Amino acid sequence: MSKYERVVVTGGAGFLGQNVVNELKQRGYSNIVVPRSREYDLTEQQQVRKLLSDTRPQLVIHLAAVVGGIGANRENPGKYFYDNLMMGVMLIEESRRAGVDKIVSIGTICSYPKFTPVPFKEEDLWSGYPEETNAPYGLAKKMLLVQSQAYRDQYAFNGIYLMPVNLYGPGDNFDHASSHVIPALIRKCLEAKAANARTVELWGDGSPTREFLYVTDAARGIVTAAENYDGADPVNLGSGWEVTIKDLAEQIAKIVGFDGQIVWDATKPNGQPRRRLDTSKAERLFGFKAKTSLPEGLQETISWYQAQSPQLVSISK
Repeated sequence: MSKYERVVVTGGAGFLGQNVVNELKQRGYSNIVVPRSREYDLTEQQQVRKLLSDTRPQLVIHLAAVVGGIGANRENPGKYFYDNLMMGVMLIEESRRAGVDKIVSIGTICSYPKFTPVPFKEEDLWSGYPEETNAPYGLAKKMLLVQSQAYRDQYAFNGIYLMPVNLYGPGDNFDHASSHVIPALIRKCLEAKAANARTVELWGDGSPTREFLYVTDAARGIVTAAENYDGADPVNLGSGWEVTIKDLAEQIAKIVGFDGQIVWDATKPNGQPRRRLDTSKAERLFGFKAKTSLPEGLQETISWYQAQSPQLVSISK
């Protein structure tokens, strides 16, 4: 039986959001509202107030965000800061005023300092400034943690804050301009193979490490926390392992059957040097542990994208 009768999932039509909505449905939730931007502008206070008045949720899961890769962050620092900050601030404030039982704010590991000791522990969140290329986005999201804790202290309002690591999986954004690393690498390798190209050029030198969480695992973690965690502390959601971008690119190239050369453009930024989370708190506090391995997740993601792009060559078996 579902714990909350009415749920609003902002960003519920997006990549992560669709998976969260599916997870909620699998757990018996039937009254789930997914607000669309054409109906409610979540950066406007009156629009947020109207959303909550129209839907009267007991639980709000705030996934809506304006996001992108390194290039998109460099081109839109002001927009990424303003839109992400205002959406979260308005939702938390208006949810408190509307008597919402609980709000789940989804943060980002981009909030961590650039040189956070690895693995990233939640206690290190304030020990330095984020990596410069995505600092405006990361800081905007981190303010939602501050707000959630302040509102808990002053108003006894139940807001929790989760920080998923880089997500990937079927349904991800494969746009050249705004995609993250895994879909970008998959698309580049498949297009290079289809064109019989001998090289694929990638940003940086391949040395940074990243941790990735399969999207259905992330959705399970978010809903599990919504149902079972009511604490003030931020909580990482991740897989607990890391892979270099170089190794990741080679794995993807092998799966899709691209046997050309990967060329690294070291004049382009690497981003944060290393990312791997300490995921012990999520397991301890609400029993979350990732299930999907990277090879399994990559195969599923590539197969999905291949099905959407029949003009590209089929995956090598």
